[in-house]
Amino acid sequence: MNQILRTLLYEWRERKLPAVIRRDTQVDIRLQPGTNNAAVITGFRRVGKTYLLYEAIEELLKTQSRQEVVYINFEDERIIPPTTNLLTDLLPEIQAVFGKKPRFLFLDELQLVPNWSKWVRRILDTETIQLFITGSSSKMSSAELPTELRGRAWEVKVIPLSFVEFLRFKQTSIDFEKVVYVKDELARFQFLFDEYLTYGALPAVVLTAVEKKQELLQSYFQTVVQRDIAERYKIGNDIALKTLLKLLLNSSYITISKLHNNLKSMNIPVGKSTIQNYLSYIESSYFMDELYIHNPAVINQLQVPRKVYFVDTGFMTALSTKFSKNTERLFENVMFRKLAQENETVHYYKDDKGNEVDFVILSEGRATALYQVCANLIDEETQKREVRSLIKAGATLNCQNLNLVMIEKPDTYTPPQEIKLISAAEFIG
Repeated sequence: MNQILRTLLYEWRERKLPAVIRRDTQVDIRLQPGTNNAAVITGFRRVGKTYLLYEAIEELLKTQSRQEVVYINFEDERIIPPTTNLLTDLLPEIQAVFGKKPRFLFLDELQLVPNWSKWVRRILDTETIQLFITGSSSKMSSAELPTELRGRAWEVKVIPLSFVEFLRFKQTSIDFEKVVYVKDELARFQFLFDEYLTYGALPAVVLTAVEKKQELLQSYFQTVVQRDIAERYKIGNDIALKTLLKLLLNSSYITISKLHNNLKSMNIPVGKSTIQNYLSYIESSYFMDELYIHNPAVINQLQVPRKVYFVDTGFMTALSTKFSKNTERLFENVMFRKLAQENETVHYYKDDKGNEVDFVILSEGRATALYQVCANLIDEETQKREVRSLIKAGATLNCQNLNLVMIEKPDTYTPPQEIKLISAAEFIG
């Protein structure tokens, strides 16, 4: 008998589900005739994966009993350490407590259990149970799933709140059409959007009082460093990892050599291969993404500096000094998240003359849209630089979909006719 599992199951039987605010991302609970695949919900820690499960469970419990819908959280501190035997014992213990096997089984942070994927495959092959799994590691994403689960999982990617979801959590709304011509609505948008950029869009942070937001973000950061990176990958050099993360948060572009030199100047001797490993671990936790250059003249993308973007702008203001007041940088990060969610391939562009475009959208290797981010166009030199870069990149990449995105559209500036001017409200609304 596995006493820990049995205790958790008895607790689940009596547990009341917390209130849930609806997200636009949903978990499909409908039965899939002819298939028996697991639903795998992936994303950064504290992004709301568990509450998506609660929402799905709440819907199921309208027609199913608690004996048929079972939830286990493998981050429960009583499960130390999680072992393969825990999964082997799971169904027998559920049968012992509820008198039957479940029809729907929800397993939170399952990647913490060794050999979890082999167990999932066995259940999919031998049982008629609908499995719903969450994980805070990209190893559970469709691109990196273990071999035994290829073609046997539906992935649901969860990211921080969109601005529309942010407004829902704040119990308010914006008339995005009026933002363009009604000053009061524009002022409301700017006030709320500033909070969205400054403190980010992790659900609990949005719901927390302003004076507690940075403290909560810093505690999330410590958890990611300790549990999702240091413990998971058995990193002994905690100082090097934390320093590297702080360097990343204060960087627009990175190269391994530059990071290596910066750490060396701080008397933190870390090899280049170790730095590369650390970067892959950080990306695996969904904390950061690297954006590579798209330039037909560049043979090896890895030799060119990469741009870095983070899962949430809140970390950039809570942990970084350089970007604490850089609204354009924060907005660029939000834009990357939206574009990366909606498009399969995103790069940046820079030619040998220094003309740069923030985002290039690619489809089948061809540039289909270019996006340039700009805080304002008050300065004439800024106008010329941003427009020149877009037009030159468009000509080089044979792309006519040119977009200049601003926090607020200026009243007195009209771009060349080949460029579309887009406000932040139009882009995210």
